[in-house]
Amino acid sequence: MIYTSTRDASVRVSASEAIAKGISADGGLFVPMTIPTINLVDIERLMRLDYIGRAKEILKLYLTDFSDDELAACVENAYRADKFSSPEIAPLYALSDEVQVLELWRGPTCAFKDMALQLLPHLLTAAAAKTRKGVKIVILVATSGDTGKAALEGFCDVPNTQILVFYPENGVSPMQKLQMTTQAGANVGVCAIEGNFDDAQTGVKAIFTDRALEEKFAAHNLAFSSANSINWGRLVPQIVYYVSAYCDMVKSERVKLGAPVNVVVPTGNFGNILAAYYAKQMGVPIGKLICASNANDVLTEFLTTGVYNRKRPFYCTESPSMDILVSSNLERLLFLLSGQDADQTRAYMQALTEEGSYKVSDKLFSKLSDLFAAGSCDDADTERTIRRIFEEYHYLCDTHTAVALNVYAAYRTKTGDAAPTVVASTANPYKFSKSVLHAISPDRVTDDEFDAVEALHELTGAPVPPQLGALRGKTPRFTKVVSKEDMTAAVLEMLGL
Repeated sequence: MIYTSTRDASVRVSASEAIAKGISADGGLFVPMTIPTINLVDIERLMRLDYIGRAKEILKLYLTDFSDDELAACVENAYRADKFSSPEIAPLYALSDEVQVLELWRGPTCAFKDMALQLLPHLLTAAAAKTRKGVKIVILVATSGDTGKAALEGFCDVPNTQILVFYPENGVSPMQKLQMTTQAGANVGVCAIEGNFDDAQTGVKAIFTDRALEEKFAAHNLAFSSANSINWGRLVPQIVYYVSAYCDMVKSERVKLGAPVNVVVPTGNFGNILAAYYAKQMGVPIGKLICASNANDVLTEFLTTGVYNRKRPFYCTESPSMDILVSSNLERLLFLLSGQDADQTRAYMQALTEEGSYKVSDKLFSKLSDLFAAGSCDDADTERTIRRIFEEYHYLCDTHTAVALNVYAAYRTKTGDAAPTVVASTANPYKFSKSVLHAISPDRVTDDEFDAVEALHELTGAPVPPQLGALRGKTPRFTKVVSKEDMTAAVLEMLGL
């Protein structure tokens, strides 16, 4: 399997090189030049395996320069039973006869990012051993909340790595901030920025393509890589759980083998739903891909009009992991749907940077419309959905999952499409306890995050993850705040350069 860049079709790298580098030198994202396929016989075979077995089978189709033993070690270490609160790793919860909630938050940081970020450190260290011997890998992360903690947890004290996380000072939940700023480990660093997630993401991308900084790093035997979903090693593990979900749907007799299911994903950076697109292109019978946005509805507008416009108000919402206006992984989809036209993709990205918007061709928009549906949901509807789902099904969901359930309900009402549906649930509700508590019982609202946790548990009986409860009373290790212009200086300071 050979990988190329979304902005330079002449690029040719291996899977290991794509993962170790994280981003192409031209600023583009690495993508496999072909998408491997599976058929119904393969799916029937995968149904007989557990999650670890399925992951090995899917990953080896994409990571062809990893040996079977290397992949086995990576996967088995990532998805150990002591790391996940469910033996199924990514279990389905039957909300109704038609709707299955795919619980992707059973890992150590209670967010879907664990599904990839428990695996990425193992993939990256194996890749670096092949391609960057003797070089220490510096992982740079921009986070809107969940990626930061999951990456810190995954890379904590991993030999020959250093991880530095930037987050928007006022753009994450109190629980997310506490998870990051109290992180243990000798090789970790965390820094807030004055700005939003897009500022953090833009700053990290600029650092990656800073040639002077790259030379300085090389002189110290250091090299950058990424744990954001711009890194293919972050995206490819996410494909696995959509394949696995379909296997489980068939195994539980919710659908017949070969019958399509719709997939609903709450997304801001487009990586999670792009993984579902890859699963569909591989041959998993997925019908409509339904993209759910919060008030920052740039993706909803794009998927319904063909115009991507980041020049719009930015809202800090109750679903902060989706508070994003520049969706990086959309670049990969544009590249694929344009017939791997790197020149066209580069032109779209240049227009976005210089003018703040772009419009795709009619041909490309027609393909988008066939594949995707989209909708958005504000905070008031998010809270109403949390309350409705709890009252109707006694199921407690977080704010991001509520956005997905709200958008799905609107889609079904509008289209009448009653196909079996998988809704990606991306975080444990206790990560956003004050917002969820306000939705369930507004009169119990408190300013203290952990008082809100206790009240929510008392009202609902939903178990509190011990790793979140244990944060109470912890003193933050990392309190630094910098301007977005000072991110490079912060990196050098954290590395002692």
